[in-house]
Amino acid sequence: MIQSMTGFGSAEGASFKVEIRSLNHRFLDVSLRIPQNFTRHELPLRSMVRERFSRGKFDIYVSTTSGKGSAIKVNMDLAKSIYNSLRSLKEELSLRGEICIETIASFKEVIITEETDQDIGSLFEAFKEALDKVEEMRKREGAAIARDAFARLDLLEDLRGRIASLSRDAADSSRERYKERLHALFGELAFDENRVLQEAALLAEKSDISEEITRLSSHIGQLKKILSDGDTIGRKVEFLLQELNREVNTIASKADDYRMSSLAVEMKAELEKIREQAQNIQ
Repeated sequence: MIQSMTGFGSAEGASFKVEIRSLNHRFLDVSLRIPQNFTRHELPLRSMVRERFSRGKFDIYVSTTSGKGSAIKVNMDLAKSIYNSLRSLKEELSLRGEICIETIASFKEVIITEETDQDIGSLFEAFKEALDKVEEMRKREGAAIARDAFARLDLLEDLRGRIASLSRDAADSSRERYKERLHALFGELAFDENRVLQEAALLAEKSDISEEITRLSSHIGQLKKILSDGDTIGRKVEFLLQELNREVNTIASKADDYRMSSLAVEMKAELEKIREQAQNIQ
């Protein structure tokens, strides 16, 4: 199933709250903020994201909802050492002021926060639940993007058919216009009809778009199949849209009929709308 890269999910366990936001990104980028005393679980949590998603920028916030997940201890040996060192410094330099508890506590190694094991299960449960909600939202948005893309691809196929219909008469029209211009230029003066036909044939060959029409049909069919198959398709869709845009540009440059040029402009507008949506496909 197609996923967008935009999603949000939150969950709360016995002692943890998890919030996950996902935005579009060319690759997978995971930013995880977790209380310092639980950082040893960061790698397994990141692995849970990588196992389920391949693209997107993930901003993840993990916080504790109670003090049950941690215990605070004081490193007494270090605190005494710091106190004695500061007192010696004060006496040596004849410094004023008191050595208070705030000064000792400002050394982060003195206060030790230890993790307790009974809450770790709730951390992973909440994390999984939040990921489930993110994935569900990404799939809903992906389905909406796919519906819109299919509708626009149907319109592109219709426009392609109209251009193909016009192009079938393009050679005859080009030859007649060329003859009319010569008559307007030379009047009743005689000119070589065979030469006119040769020049008209060269012009028709230069303006032939039959190959572009065929490739357009093939690319549209491939794009529909990829959207139907789902999974991780973002880069494939981007590539095919580039190819479609290239073919339409070639048609626009070759076309000597304003109706075909106008249809090509419509196709470019629809391709741009699909491209804007496709940037958010995983």
